[in-house]
Amino acid sequence: MNLPNKLTLMRVFLIPFFVFFFYATFIPGNNWIALGIYIVACLTDLLDGKIARKYNLVTTFGKFMDPLADKILVITALILFVSDGRLNAIALIIIVAREFVVSGFRLIASDKGIVIAAGWSGKIKTVVQMIMAIALLVHFDYEWFGIAEQILIWASVALTIYSLCDYLYNNRKVLKD
Repeated sequence: MNLPNKLTLMRVFLIPFFVFFFYATFIPGNNWIALGIYIVACLTDLLDGKIARKYNLVTTFGKFMDPLADKILVITALILFVSDGRLNAIALIIIVAREFVVSGFRLIASDKGIVIAAGWSGKIKTVVQMIMAIALLVHFDYEWFGIAEQILIWASVALTIYSLCDYLYNNRKVLKD
């Protein structure tokens, strides 16, 4: 297993620790520990792709697992935010629905022997969602920060919808029989 794939698996491995510290209010500074774990997990996403492309280590496993690891990380964070009232459930539903549609589309492509890597609009969407999650983890009690959080939330939703349309359009040949 190459380094980019190990970084991808590390991202998945960090998720239970992120969840634990998110809820571990009995540990002083638990929210900052959860934030640190989340940021490290996000950085593995940046690193694995750069390393894979730079050293020609792109694999079918990586094309499949990297976007899946991103989805698991981001959706886990969003569910936590809904559970404690930081995020509207409608935003979560839209984001999760997009991921189900894209995953289903990838399954159809896979049936036809086609592996679809993440596109740029999906990558931008993921980065904005990760930044939004970081802002929601920091969650300062200032009015301007709350406004910034809402802007990031709805920008994430808008990019989610746009990236879905872009993904479906760019890969429409998969649906042709």
